[in-house]
Amino acid sequence: MNREMFFKSVKGKKIAFCGIGKSNLPLIYKFIEKGAEVYACDRRERSQLAPGQAEELETAGAKLILGDGYLDNLNVNIIFRTPGMNYFLPKLTEARKKGIVVTSEMEVFFDLCPCKIFAVTGSDGKTTTTTLIATMLKEQGYNVHLGGNIGTPLLPIIEEIGENDIAVAELSSFQLISMRKSPDVSVVTNVAPNHLDVHKTMDEYIDAKKNIFMHQNAFTRTVLNADNEITASFADEVRGTLSYFSYNSPVSRGAYLDGDDICVADKNGVVKIMNKHEIRIPGEHNVENYLAAISAVWGYVDIETIVKVAREFGGVEHRIEFVREKDGVKYYNDSIATSPTRTIAGLKAFNQKLIVLAGGYDKHIPFDPLAPYAVEKIKVLILTGPTADAIEKAIRSDKNFDNCGMKILRSENLEQSVKMAHEIAKKGDIVSLSPACASFDAYPNFEERGNHYKKLVNEL
Repeated sequence: MNREMFFKSVKGKKIAFCGIGKSNLPLIYKFIEKGAEVYACDRRERSQLAPGQAEELETAGAKLILGDGYLDNLNVNIIFRTPGMNYFLPKLTEARKKGIVVTSEMEVFFDLCPCKIFAVTGSDGKTTTTTLIATMLKEQGYNVHLGGNIGTPLLPIIEEIGENDIAVAELSSFQLISMRKSPDVSVVTNVAPNHLDVHKTMDEYIDAKKNIFMHQNAFTRTVLNADNEITASFADEVRGTLSYFSYNSPVSRGAYLDGDDICVADKNGVVKIMNKHEIRIPGEHNVENYLAAISAVWGYVDIETIVKVAREFGGVEHRIEFVREKDGVKYYNDSIATSPTRTIAGLKAFNQKLIVLAGGYDKHIPFDPLAPYAVEKIKVLILTGPTADAIEKAIRSDKNFDNCGMKILRSENLEQSVKMAHEIAKKGDIVSLSPACASFDAYPNFEERGNHYKKLVNEL
């Protein structure tokens, strides 16, 4: 179905958007504009929505269904679930059994998009890699539309997208779990335990990630992390051209690190692109992000463009983001570190021991893999939130803990954590918010946690 036919088909249909967040809000207004009977549904009560939001939606023509029973007995034709909503929620399963179409913004976008799609998934690094791909393509001169899990829905602008444009999307496991179409170029940065509070098993999580390439054809490209055991195991299931990226060893096709040099291997041989120290953003994990992005855009983007972006790109907000220097102490915001592997990457980005603020919502991920890196790279650890006990237990259990000299402190909240770090830190120290956990115990998302941290640091 093309775009025009699709929007004609929704006229007069009853459509429920479950979750009144930044992904669904533009969709709600789009579908009202197209003549659908729109229901805006959210677990929050009216008073918990943003000021004036309920009135604005009602004025536009949406009917509100709010509170705990917001999914009960939805008498509609189509349900759009928000990206973070579990596909297997009993109420959604019940709706599907009744013949109600349950879909998502990304599923419909993939069905209707007229141009090439590049998409990235992974447990870590996907936002930076997605942004790098989009930045390189834009710098090369393409008309690029960036969205997905990165925070901007693409379906509301589907009518503005031309056949020669390129869409670049970040995709989460929650978005991918129900996808039955794959992009033209897919990238899997890595796979490590994550979101096991929502996914029934690790296998379900892995299978969701694999959907990014499982529906490709022979004329597509898949980029896999050769250094990650799980992603490397996907190779036999790839249907298009397989490329790799590797920090540790040469690959037969794709980008890899040779000493300090970033190289690309393809059918014409090996080309040296640049020295890794030309990359402006800090951290070896960002070298890996560049390797993934280069493998994705190779053939679409010139070497000069890749090097220019590497030298100029300043990074993505909340990802080892420099906040300020106060009294000789540097403060960094790494609120995106919602898993132990993300925090490990943040620790490895610096060549000294850090004061780290950690803890938060429990996603049921083990913290044992974090322990050896914490022992090596943290001098003061300030813990808060429901996971504080589990993090402390994992770190104290490490064989090298007794000799590392780390202090572990507790605080009531982020405000107190920042205050404690400020009092402890001496000139030359680095303080980093790198929680190893999601934010949902205290904040709606990692962005709000990061913004609050930056506010607190800037007020010191």
